[in-house]
Amino acid sequence: MTPQGPIPHPPLLRQAPAGRHYALGIAVLAVLALASLAIGSRAVPPGQVLAAMFDFDPGNDLHLVVRELRLPRTLLAVFAGAALGLAGAVMQAVTRNPLAEPGLLGVNSGAAIAVVLGASALGLTQMAQYVWFGFLGAGLAGVAVFLLGRAHESGTDPVRLVLAGAGISVLLGAAASLVILNSALEVLDLFRNWGAGALEGRGRAVALTMGVTLVLGGALALALAPGLNAMALGHDTGRALGLRPERFWAAACLSVMILAGAATAAAGPIGFVGLVAPHIARAVTGPDNRRVLPLSALFAASTLLGADILGRIVAPPNEIAAGIVATILGGPFFIHVVRRFRLARL
Repeated sequence: MTPQGPIPHPPLLRQAPAGRHYALGIAVLAVLALASLAIGSRAVPPGQVLAAMFDFDPGNDLHLVVRELRLPRTLLAVFAGAALGLAGAVMQAVTRNPLAEPGLLGVNSGAAIAVVLGASALGLTQMAQYVWFGFLGAGLAGVAVFLLGRAHESGTDPVRLVLAGAGISVLLGAAASLVILNSALEVLDLFRNWGAGALEGRGRAVALTMGVTLVLGGALALALAPGLNAMALGHDTGRALGLRPERFWAAACLSVMILAGAATAAAGPIGFVGLVAPHIARAVTGPDNRRVLPLSALFAASTLLGADILGRIVAPPNEIAAGIVATILGGPFFIHVVRRFRLARL
């Protein structure tokens, strides 16, 4: 038998006011943002960070480091992390699968292969150009996984869905590697850091594009929150409450495509961030997706930003890509989720 109902969650802090969780999450994110602006190969005192933000002096090289290098990097980590958190929360809610996440269900791999093909075949090297390939690849991969896993029929077979996602991820990952290895050295160098999820050097335009995409995709995801609560009770109950499951699935897939596609195009194929954040959000606020979605975005933004900061300090003066750090931190949590929730009885 497979589980029939909402994703289980621990009854922790469920009665605490939601505003307290938002305030704490924003405070943690603000502290991490300040640390991100100050920490790096060249340390910047907090006073100089604040001066660079509010009393910018173009003749001060520390101010230039903060404004031109670290601020876009920090914004990108926040925006991409929030997008992955929202995408993961929507996927977990609509499939009622605790393991659903863009990286695990092939969405990131689909965006990655599309971006690789755009760069190698058409010479697209700017995010404003290849972001559309990221959207398309994420959407096609997500549809393929959902159809292979028959999530559109019941949405309650986690094992089938995870196996379909693993198969698609392996296939698309191999295809991306094949394309990169047979491309020009410029393409190989371009994707060396991007494929690891490194956030440095993306620039202000990439961060702003990611921010605009987050607003669009995030607005759609948040608008789906009441419907996600209804669909958690089952497709029949959702129909009884006035929802049309087919249209709802299409809207949910569109939001995931926008959010995960843009995040992957901007920051690279980063895994586990979209898995961890929704579980933490449900643990502290309960199953109501009207609260889970924004908290997932907030927690995921902090997670990716924290991973980026940690990657700067563990092996100075070198850096470890944020995507690698996020995978190292998220792997044990994935094992915990697998052990905690009984996914199916074979």
